[in-house]
Amino acid sequence: MSAERLTVRVAGRVQGVGFRWWVRRQADRLGVVGWVMNADDERSIEVVAEGSATALTELEQLLHAGPPGAMVESVEAHRGPPSGEFDRFGIMRP
Repeated sequence: MSAERLTVRVAGRVQGVGFRWWVRRQADRLGVVGWVMNADDERSIEVVAEGSATALTELEQLLHAGPPGAMVESVEAHRGPPSGEFDRFGIMRP
């Protein structure tokens, strides 16, 4: 199965609710590598993930709801070829 890259910006009440840790758990469960971090605008997070198309589709769907306490207003997602630069999924600092 070929890998893809998913780049996502999730906006709404997504900072201060454990969203990054929740994304990391979902990515680990799905076997996806990459990173998540808070964006500078304090209203969104950014996700870069690489893995199978099936796993990335599931992750993208999960991002529309988020963890308990989050209120997702928008999800902007793009697909492309993987870079192969990641060996795990991490939480980055902006």
